[in-house]
Amino acid sequence: MIDIFVKDAKPAAEGPAEYFTGKVTITAPFNTTEPARVSGATVSFPAGARTAWHTHPLGQTLIVTEGQGWVQEWGDAARSINQGDIVWIRPGVKHWHGASATTSMTHIAIAEAEQGKVVDWLEHVSAEQYPQ
Repeated sequence: MIDIFVKDAKPAAEGPAEYFTGKVTITAPFNTTEPARVSGATVSFPAGARTAWHTHPLGQTLIVTEGQGWVQEWGDAARSINQGDIVWIRPGVKHWHGASATTSMTHIAIAEAEQGKVVDWLEHVSAEQYPQ
């Protein structure tokens, strides 16, 4: 059996304020069916918008499709990401990602569930932690 997730079949959703800073838009979310564990979505961040700190039990892949942004692992400096970049975040790594202060950024986010869990959300990225 083949499933096709038709573009725009599901309306875009605003990223919840408890997990995002700024008006983030989530489109084209998808979940596979067991035994597969993959899920993902296209996430658009206007300038200055970002995720909260979080982890993924089996890691996460980001494919930057537009713009420029940041990704940061806890304890390390933020790193610039740009259109065309592919980012692999290892399992359990505390991190955040989002747009730069002056440029929007869109990425496709892909992660696998472990025992039904894809992400553990943590605290928001502070203004001091966000690169200007």
